[in-house]
Amino acid sequence: MMTRNDVTELVVTRRLEKQLSWAAIAEAVGQSKEWTTAALLGQMTMTREQAEAAGRLLDLPPDAVLQLQVVPYKGSLPTVVPTDPLIYRFYELVSVYGTTFKALIHEEFGDGIMSAIDFRMDLTREANPNGDRVQIVMSGKFLPYKMY
Repeated sequence: MMTRNDVTELVVTRRLEKQLSWAAIAEAVGQSKEWTTAALLGQMTMTREQAEAAGRLLDLPPDAVLQLQVVPYKGSLPTVVPTDPLIYRFYELVSVYGTTFKALIHEEFGDGIMSAIDFRMDLTREANPNGDRVQIVMSGKFLPYKMY
């Protein structure tokens, strides 16, 4: 049986071999490119139908299709502080602006958190004459702290 890491590596390889974009795979799966990419990289659980659609498109073996349906170990970066330069910039963003996010969310909504479970994300390219920009819109449900 393949491990989830084996499946991730196979997905990345097959996507490159077949010259498929994440968006094209997402269309076949029936989800957003953001969610589908996260699922295929081991961070979300696919339904049987979604896993089978991805499996057909990427020519995955049956045990890989099964692994796509297993609840993953989320947040599985290889180190506590990311070393990949792009991922590190998100770590840096939270290090610099995390207290700002927290203060403004608490001022606007009260004491609570923004959910990463009830969550949407949209990543787009924003044309700019000084160099294209990455635009990421994140929307998480506000969950107030409650005492019962």
